[in-house]
Amino acid sequence: MTASASPLIVSLGDPCGIGPEIIAAAWRALKDQPHLAFAVLGDADLLSLYAPVARCAALADAPQTFANALPVLDRPLTASATPGQPDAAHASHIIGWIREGVELCQSGAARALITAPIAKSVLYGAGFSFPGHTEYLADLCRNGEVAPRPVMMLTAPDAANSGALRVVLATIHVAIEDVSEHLNPAVITETARITHAALIRDFGVANPRIAFAALNPHAGEDGAIGREEIDLLRPVAHHLQNESIDITDPLPADTLFHAEARRAYDAVLCMYHDQGLIPLKALDFWRGVNITLGLPIVRTSPDHGTGFAIAGKGKARPDSLIEAIRAADAIAANRSRAA
Repeated sequence: MTASASPLIVSLGDPCGIGPEIIAAAWRALKDQPHLAFAVLGDADLLSLYAPVARCAALADAPQTFANALPVLDRPLTASATPGQPDAAHASHIIGWIREGVELCQSGAARALITAPIAKSVLYGAGFSFPGHTEYLADLCRNGEVAPRPVMMLTAPDAANSGALRVVLATIHVAIEDVSEHLNPAVITETARITHAALIRDFGVANPRIAFAALNPHAGEDGAIGREEIDLLRPVAHHLQNESIDITDPLPADTLFHAEARRAYDAVLCMYHDQGLIPLKALDFWRGVNITLGLPIVRTSPDHGTGFAIAGKGKARPDSLIEAIRAADAIAANRSRAA
């Protein structure tokens, strides 16, 4: 089975969160679409509480069962899981499901990995030393001593422009007061290059256009409200433009996200988390997707957390996971065509 024809793989995430129920709901929504066939790495008994399951000996068996039951590569828990009550006893299983998902993608048995949400605090006692999913995945994908630099892209459907809003973050979970010290020419330049390459390979955009969000209000007003645009961002933009990357000079962020402005670019390079996430979630709160750029494998995830407070209460919505599955399939197809 070729990588382009292989199934998708979903890691269960934290078994005490909303992962099991949104995975079951996503299967119900997609089970009549065989091209989106996926299997779950996780505990089959737990998932059977939410949907009929088919225990698969191998991932290649998933497509033939997908229409009638949720395919599961059964990797059982050694302690019971109670919705809404995270338990450190599950940490090694959660980590193992992610690791095996990466291995399946690396071998070509899976064409993409979709990760259900995890809670990092649950994992730290098991020796998990990474800030999050993204950094762990990069470490798993390292080639020798060098790990790829992952870049976080968030997307949401954009009905006004018959496409999607894509925002890329130069810094992620950093306090506002520390953002400036985390920004430097190397980080911003590499983020822009990875974004440009991903727009071509992963999204099929032949000539990508990147909008560059300024750090300060009004793009600093020629230094009156900060000098980062003059001293850092404009020189980086001009360097990238000289590499034939179509990126704007830094522009005021408050004018980048209305419908007309969104038609002028394929992605926005944002300087900090909320600069990109607030407009994206205002556009479509329920269907945002987290996509990791710069990895040799395809990885997507829903743009939300474990939802411990609503786990097991029938309130969790699968919209974001469904979009993450569709995005993983589309990116894998684009990579296959580009190969």
